[in-house]
Amino acid sequence: MAPPQAPEVEATCPYCGEVFATLVDTGGEASAYIEDCPVCCAPIEFAVEWPADGGPPRVSVHRDDD
Repeated sequence: MAPPQAPEVEATCPYCGEVFATLVDTGGEASAYIEDCPVCCAPIEFAVEWPADGGPPRVSVHRDDD
């Protein structure tokens, strides 16, 4: 089975509150990574989980300084 395409998701920066779009490219596997906010440049921790049924990923964002 081919990994899902990298979908674009909307995320809200936990620092400045701005909503932005980003690509979730984890190769179809659960992953955690850090990406800077495109508005305030703060480091955001992304956690991505892919459902077994092949649906869209569940993405949560957290402050990196917690």
